[in-house]
Amino acid sequence: MAPPVRYCIPGERLCNLEEGSPGSGTYTRHGYIFSSLAGCLMKSSENGAPYRRCGALSHHTLVVLISLGCAADPRGGKLGQKQMRTQYPIPAQLSPALPVVSVVRETESQLLPDVGAIVTCKVSSINSRFAKVHILYVGSMPLKNSFRGTIRKEDVRATEKDKVEIYKSFRPGDIVLAKVISLGDAQSNYLLTTAENELGVVVAHSESGIQMVPISWCEMQCPKTHTKEFRKVARVQPEFLQT
Repeated sequence: MAPPVRYCIPGERLCNLEEGSPGSGTYTRHGYIFSSLAGCLMKSSENGAPYRRCGALSHHTLVVLISLGCAADPRGGKLGQKQMRTQYPIPAQLSPALPVVSVVRETESQLLPDVGAIVTCKVSSINSRFAKVHILYVGSMPLKNSFRGTIRKEDVRATEKDKVEIYKSFRPGDIVLAKVISLGDAQSNYLLTTAENELGVVVAHSESGIQMVPISWCEMQCPKTHTKEFRKVARVQPEFLQT
């Protein structure tokens, strides 16, 4: 069974220098290895392979006790024995290599929506003032974890903002292209806008569960029932079309 992944924060003490050698994402101080990044702790051999402890040797010095014969006692005593403790360094090829301790940052977790970024999101709920969404993609890159966002009534379109009705623009389950305009606060996370022709609903389903097709900038139609529903429809650009 694989050992559990250990996550580290900057400044966290990982081990002492007798247990490993410092690798990327670490630094040493007072005989210990510390993490300089937030990420996962990795232990590997010098060639990059996962570290495995092998053999029974645990020291870099071999201690040998050598028995030496002593000269006979001139008065006819018994031959005495004494021991000499001698240390021999173990050759490098036989010495157990210490693991290289590194901290690796997960690149996926660093991908965050930024102001001005085009994001793909899914509408989770609506009310008369705004639509709540979950951000799934930044550009064409999927996020490891979704982020919450809000599209306010005044940010749905650029003109006639006072006439905007959220329920005629979005419905729960719609896939929407939007732009990040603010990082928002703890409740709304990201504030988004669809006030451009290229932004708005790109995928929506009718009440019968059929994917609708756009017929104007403000309507989509079910190809099966021919029922029309209001949406703030996006004019999708080629780079956001996915097969």
